Amino acid sequence: MNFDSPECLLSLMLAVPLCAAGISGLFFRKSRHGAPVVSCLAAGMMLVCALKLLLSFGEPGAGGVFLASNYEWLKLGSFNLNIGFLIDQNAATMLFVVTFVAFWIHIFSVGYMDDDKARGRFFTGLSIFMFSITGIVVANNLLMTFIFWELVGFSSYMLIAHYFDKDYAAAASKKAFIVNRVGDLGFLVGIVLCQANYGTTDLSALQTIFAGAGFEKSTLIGLLLMCGFLGKSAQFPLHVWLTDAMAGPTPVSALIHAATMVAAGVYFMVRMFFMLADPVLDVMLWSCAGMAALGGLCALGQKDIKKSLAYSTLSHLGFMGAAIGLRLPEIALLHMAMHAFFKATLFLCSGSVIHACHHEQDMTKMGGLAKKMPLTFLSFLIAGLSICAFPWFAGWYSKDMILSGALLAGNWPAFALLIVAALGSALYTGRMTQLVFFGKSQSDNASHAHESGLWMTVPLFVLGVVYSLGAGWGLSGGKAFLWLDGKFNGLLPVTVFGSFEHKYHELHHALAGVEVGGFTYVELMLAVGLAILLIGGAGAFFFYGTVRGADALQRKMPGLYHALEFRWTDTLYDWYVAKVQQPIANAVGFVDVFFVNGVTVRGLFGGIPAILGLMSRRLLHAGNLHGYVYWFALGALLYGAVMFFA
Repeated sequence: MNFDSPECLLSLMLAVPLCAAGISGLFFRKSRHGAPVVSCLAAGMMLVCALKLLLSFGEPGAGGVFLASNYEWLKLGSFNLNIGFLIDQNAATMLFVVTFVAFWIHIFSVGYMDDDKARGRFFTGLSIFMFSITGIVVANNLLMTFIFWELVGFSSYMLIAHYFDKDYAAAASKKAFIVNRVGDLGFLVGIVLCQANYGTTDLSALQTIFAGAGFEKSTLIGLLLMCGFLGKSAQFPLHVWLTDAMAGPTPVSALIHAATMVAAGVYFMVRMFFMLADPVLDVMLWSCAGMAALGGLCALGQKDIKKSLAYSTLSHLGFMGAAIGLRLPEIALLHMAMHAFFKATLFLCSGSVIHACHHEQDMTKMGGLAKKMPLTFLSFLIAGLSICAFPWFAGWYSKDMILSGALLAGNWPAFALLIVAALGSALYTGRMTQLVFFGKSQSDNASHAHESGLWMTVPLFVLGVVYSLGAGWGLSGGKAFLWLDGKFNGLLPVTVFGSFEHKYHELHHALAGVEVGGFTYVELMLAVGLAILLIGGAGAFFFYGTVRGADALQRKMPGLYHALEFRWTDTLYDWYVAKVQQPIANAVGFVDVFFVNGVTVRGLFGGIPAILGLMSRRLLHAGNLHGYVYWFALGALLYGAVMFFA
């Protein structure tokens, strides 16, 4: 076996976490160190394999493809189920993000889960998840994607339910599983229709088909495939599971619900962009732009630090979906990568704070942690500036380009919604910074907090201080940041930049070429971004500093706070289940029990034969010899008559 071959490296990236899950689950479920060591080694090996693979690629071929392979797995008549690998520029980006961020979250988890008696089960779940998400990234067809898609849902269910002895965690895991199944049903139907209409689910073959002149894209298939995105990426109307999923351990929130799993939906839609009809893209634009604005504002109605970040994730996933709707899939993927760095950092910082405050998650009971936890504060501050699109921080390169794309398209309603979302980012970041890190400690847990250990602070430094700040520098610096024989551009492999570098510079030149009142769009967008940061971030910082031990918005404007806090969609779903679905289910159950099971099964097909059987038993099996002779004679006469007249 050639361990340097791309196929071998990809096979190892799938086999290693699966073996790690098996070893941890079978032998180290109750071991203190066994499962963490095995899981972290597996994550490290995956990162090494991914870097070796990405650095071995030269210029991509047609369609930006670096590697394509296909193997027959199952044959049923004329139907073939194939498995294989497809690494294009989109997959290269996702592969690096998943393996790099996941490795550091594994390291963080060693410190965070140190006192958890079930850490063997936790790290087993992490390894299963890594196997599943990697399969989605490298899959070369829709059926293989769907198989790993469902495995991701299963592993997410496992990890959210880690504290299954607590009712809210058990309910949250079931909710996430059921809501995702709703989206996955539409996804599966879309795959079936794709096979029926086009005769294949292979991504390369589909791209070749749709590249043909005059080929009409199916709106129905595009909408059905989008259902998978709505579920996995928690977009309206299937967004209700994500905030409840914060019931899982914080590293799970960072890995699954900020950096990788929810981003898988965005990645999938970028991969399938070539077959999305205009109506599908329009639906994505308005749905996701609305979700971006709503999520950014609803984050202000949460005291739980993780739930506030969960609404932030909903908002930024909306940014990515809106970018796809604006026909900018490359920029959506760029924001997905940058978001993975700064949002994973914010979640890990929240985990560091929660761990230091003895699992206190209410921000109004924190405060004064900047001096007690300086590295956590520095990482949070840099990641916070990045999420607010502070110039030349990682988030600025992607978020600014999404806003610019709406501006260049002249789509003012979408631009307005995204501006509201950007303002929301600044507001909730300033709020969290003030409540958590400044002022006086609002509880004994916060007053006795101290900086986390190296297991937790080193990942914060790498993902927060380094990548949340400088991940996008290779875009602005062009060739100035090339190193390792030109295989790295700044902090990222050049294969990662390949999918969106051209589009980024194209948009930047277009902005520079448009002037309004003597200012270019580049200068105007810079001014808008700084104004949002100043008005939103600084305004929220000072506003929330006016009240300690409580939420300033809740105290001064309780109606607005309640409107942002209230779960409108959940309430609608609860009403539907209680008032519509449950009565229908009860009616169907009554028909089943009374008519089908009672009258038909037990009555017609069970009762009548039973009565006849009882009668025959009493008449024919009387235990009397004379009776048996009479019946025998009668039967013989009937038989003779039949034979005679026949």
